[in-house]
Amino acid sequence: MAGDFEAAFATLKSVLGKNAKRLSVKTDTAIEYTLVTQSPSPFPKDKGKPLYFASVRLGKAYVSFHLIALYMNPALTKTISAALKKHMQGKTCFNFKTDPEPEMLSELKRLTDAGLQHFKGKKWL
Repeated sequence: MAGDFEAAFATLKSVLGKNAKRLSVKTDTAIEYTLVTQSPSPFPKDKGKPLYFASVRLGKAYVSFHLIALYMNPALTKTISAALKKHMQGKTCFNFKTDPEPEMLSELKRLTDAGLQHFKGKKWL
């Protein structure tokens, strides 16, 4: 099972990795990859700190893909397919035990790109 988790982590990390130039890599380890904005957060409680964008975490029971843009732009959530929703936990997290199927991977890429465009439109990048 560890091999499946490592493969899923690498695949999900690649979804975020293509956006690393527009964002900043906060964490890049064997078990976590986190992207934050290059500019400071516009929100008072996080004033001066970068705004969290997304991460992939390799856990004991699954690999999680967190995309905060789903919370910031609830309309994106309405575009998630039923198949991908089965992997959803909470408002911004998807859990996988194996490599995501190509359709789900494509959908995660679309959601990530749409989230990045939302952040850009809000001038949060």
